[in-house]
Amino acid sequence: MPKKTGSPTIRDVARLAGVSITTISRVLNEPNPPVSAETLARIQQVISELNFVPQSAARSLSTSRKNAIGLLLPRIGWDAYFPPLLRGVEAGAVEFGFDLLIASRRAEGPSALGPHNTDGVVVFTDSLSDAEIAAWQVRKFPCVLLHRTPPDGLNIPHVQYENRDGTRSIINHLIEVHGCRRIAFLRGPLGNEDSAWRELGYRAALEAHGIAYDPALVVDGNFDESDARLAVEKLIGNHAARGAADLLPLSDGSVLNTDFADAVFAGDDDSAVGVLAALQNAGRRVPEDIAVVGFDDAPQARFCIPPLTTVRASIDEAGKTATSMLVELITRGETAPMALLPTELVIRRSCGCI
Repeated sequence: MPKKTGSPTIRDVARLAGVSITTISRVLNEPNPPVSAETLARIQQVISELNFVPQSAARSLSTSRKNAIGLLLPRIGWDAYFPPLLRGVEAGAVEFGFDLLIASRRAEGPSALGPHNTDGVVVFTDSLSDAEIAAWQVRKFPCVLLHRTPPDGLNIPHVQYENRDGTRSIINHLIEVHGCRRIAFLRGPLGNEDSAWRELGYRAALEAHGIAYDPALVVDGNFDESDARLAVEKLIGNHAARGAADLLPLSDGSVLNTDFADAVFAGDDDSAVGVLAALQNAGRRVPEDIAVVGFDDAPQARFCIPPLTTVRASIDEAGKTATSMLVELITRGETAPMALLPTELVIRRSCGCI
């Protein structure tokens, strides 16, 4: 029997994936196809191996360009992070001549952004499920992940900060320059990859200096000013409930600070604002009684009282880089698999320097 030639068809994909043509059609055309993650992964693998391009996708690429890209967010907030992120994404869209559509994703159901109204989408953190990302990959719809790694087995471009090294540098500074030993850490939201990498950096710095990890000093701040304030108030309350004295007299006439911590790594700069408020309300002086540091170098960091020591991670640049990679994917069909953006320690007064 002669070997079959020509482009693979939807029938070929269905046969090799062991599913019906109807199932393949649903995966290719519905935002949330009713198939299991295992089936979706099998279909994606077959499509990749065959280099199959749906006829509708090929027609769209050649004749129906929307000239618009999307930014999909889990929420749209007006805290310190989102305005520079939006500026960065917008700058990239304008530079390359694309309109920008922005949507938040709070509930199950079809995404407001996708192949029906954009040429590609920047997906911020967890605003799209692994199954939905896989479905877009099957359809060869361009997307770039921001502050999130791809689901297992999928080669999707993504943008991240050097979170671990940046955190190590600021914790090392607290330990080596200021002698801090009890450093509280406020985690970000559950499942947030930036937070996970920052916690790894925090633990690594403690271990490198022979400081035991204390789970009682690690609490949820959720990258949120209000949650961070409440978390620190709880730490202070727990400390008071134990009857611990804040200042312990020493034989030479000096005193040893025995407060709940001698420093707080707030996880991000929004959380740091809440930490500063909680400490002020509790009568703690920063940095005289306790040091406070953040992450991001958001615009308000330099205007905090005292000005905030933090890790600079350019929010604008992250947005613009993700957009540039998405445009490359749309126009050329390929881009770099990953952009790892550098971080930089920024010293201000809140740690005790200057």
